[in-house]
Amino acid sequence: MKRLLPAAIAALALSAGLPATAQDWTGQLTPYVWATGLGGDLTPRAGAPTLSFDKSFSDVLEDLDGAFFLSGYARRDRLVILGDLSWSSSSREGLVPPGLPASGKLTQRSLTLLAGYRALEAEGVAVDLLAGARAWSIKSSISVAAGARTASPRESFVDPIVALRANVALAPRWSAILYADLGGFGAGSESTSQIVATANWQANDNLYLSAGYRMLNVDYESGGTRMDVTMSGPLFGLTWRF
Repeated sequence: MKRLLPAAIAALALSAGLPATAQDWTGQLTPYVWATGLGGDLTPRAGAPTLSFDKSFSDVLEDLDGAFFLSGYARRDRLVILGDLSWSSSSREGLVPPGLPASGKLTQRSLTLLAGYRALEAEGVAVDLLAGARAWSIKSSISVAAGARTASPRESFVDPIVALRANVALAPRWSAILYADLGGFGAGSESTSQIVATANWQANDNLYLSAGYRMLNVDYESGGTRMDVTMSGPLFGLTWRF
């Protein structure tokens, strides 16, 4: 497709991108599965108990209640547009002082939109520098002693972020994507960060298969609500390039 892609579908590329012809737009969409687990501390409101989530890798699918993820990529010459739309819901049970049973749930929606510049394009390597924002909508809940005490606030905020993306050719039909971003800086959350690494196999001219790992962290505090959580786990994507 040789026209500007709508910003709503521009997203974080999880598969190999190829150089665009000058003045032409290229793009790709990637629905993907992220088997995300949850770790960290959750305090829904001032005075409410803090529930700690401590997962192991084997807990990833057990903790996940549901998820939807879509990403994509657009480039024209050295201009790059990326983004990511994600929704996930994870829950966990545990104990809070003085040993009371408690359950907690975290549902997050985030939309990341970035624009940037292809700073390096050499033999088998391309590096993009980007900046933009990540919009969050997070609902946390905690129930103590079978509902004797509950809290369920919802928080929405926007974080500025800066990012780096590298595309490395490994072999014929094989490539790797390395992506990292950092943001928050006290403007929305205290901090947010993300790391994505994938290996990508080109099935044909328009189809790629990807597998890798993603970790997304947010540390947010406002009005007694505190969330310091990390969502991480393996991902698998199917990319259509056009």
